[in-house]
Amino acid sequence: MSSDTPAISVRNLSKCFHIYESPLHRLRQFVLPQFDRWLGRDPRAYFREFWALKDVALEIRQGETVGIIGRNGSGKSTLLQIICGTLAPTGGAVEINGRVAALLELGSGFNPEFTGRENVYLNAAMLGLTTAEIDASFADIAAFADIGDFINQPVKTYSSGMYVRLAFAVIAHVRADILVIDEALSVGDVFFVQKCMRFLREFMKRGTILFVSHDTGAVLSLCRRAFWLDQGVIKAGGAPKDIIAQYLEKQYEAQQGKSQLPAQSAGAPVTRRHAGPSFAFPPESAGFGKGGALITSVVLIDEQGRPLPALVGGELVTMAIRCQARQALFSPIVGFRINDRLGQAVFGDNTHLAYAGNPLSLAAGQTFEARFSFIMPALAAGEYTVTAALAEGTQQEHVQHHWLHEALSFRLHPCGVCAGLLGVPMTKITLAECP
Repeated sequence: MSSDTPAISVRNLSKCFHIYESPLHRLRQFVLPQFDRWLGRDPRAYFREFWALKDVALEIRQGETVGIIGRNGSGKSTLLQIICGTLAPTGGAVEINGRVAALLELGSGFNPEFTGRENVYLNAAMLGLTTAEIDASFADIAAFADIGDFINQPVKTYSSGMYVRLAFAVIAHVRADILVIDEALSVGDVFFVQKCMRFLREFMKRGTILFVSHDTGAVLSLCRRAFWLDQGVIKAGGAPKDIIAQYLEKQYEAQQGKSQLPAQSAGAPVTRRHAGPSFAFPPESAGFGKGGALITSVVLIDEQGRPLPALVGGELVTMAIRCQARQALFSPIVGFRINDRLGQAVFGDNTHLAYAGNPLSLAAGQTFEARFSFIMPALAAGEYTVTAALAEGTQQEHVQHHWLHEALSFRLHPCGVCAGLLGVPMTKITLAECP
């Protein structure tokens, strides 16, 4: 469900924090500028400015699920706090249409001296529920949190997981129109996270979600649009898999320097290229890397070496990735990853472990090829893409020479055994009355 009415409208939003070198500078800022103005002088500033957000603008329509990704310190939490009204902006405006329930940093909105029960009443009241409405929902909230007798203990005695359980249980039962979630689910146990995901998928049918996470897989799975926030500025917005690809490239540059390979312009659609008998990458292929070696072809072939543009699962296939060294290489690593239509990783592998004890050395100009032979799983029917990568070093420490977001694509047709992401052919199925 979605509509043209914005649930959240952010216009030219900026936030500046004053950074003081010491408590003395803070005291001087509080007192001395008043004397400067009294004496007719321009007041001196005893702080430096840090702009956490700079002219941010975005709009989220009702019924949308939107993700925000970015490195630590990029301004994500500041943006969410302003949207939720717990922090005032320096400039710009935020317009909200509907009741907002937020799960921000761990323990926010909880009084550590109050019991879990008291904090439920406090938080729900702040979100607009009457005492009678909270009384009617309390049993469901306590059951969802599932923290037992700790509900009557001060929350300062809670573990981080118990904090999240109780906080999420409250926002799940206040009948909000908009949910704002900031990384909090990363500390929950697997069973509770699955419960939360089931709730979120159900909520997506009727409400709006703004979701911030470092888990790009969760953003790909839940969100239909994403924004990339970097140093307080919206760098890009669009389809999650395209935004995450740009974000990962930026992460690479932060670690190893700017890519030496031509890349598509920001926001440009990624071109999918189908496997063929002489598949090769033109210079404008979407990718990045140092360029010390290049991937020159990627093909998916059968046992006879023929290309496979379509499959059903269960076939013996080979992923052949051909490369060329542009400089001397020691211990190259070639790998691939198969992604579904949303860009979520399904499976993949690389050559590192197979050759860790006997690394390959190559001279400049040499051509080499990695081959991965495997039984294609019985995946859900649809389009799949292959990401290919060529690095040098080890799994932990390496130089990325060439990364290709969508090296080729292929289609899997219905096989009759897939009832989820992955189908497993049964060796035997029986149904009989028990003795």
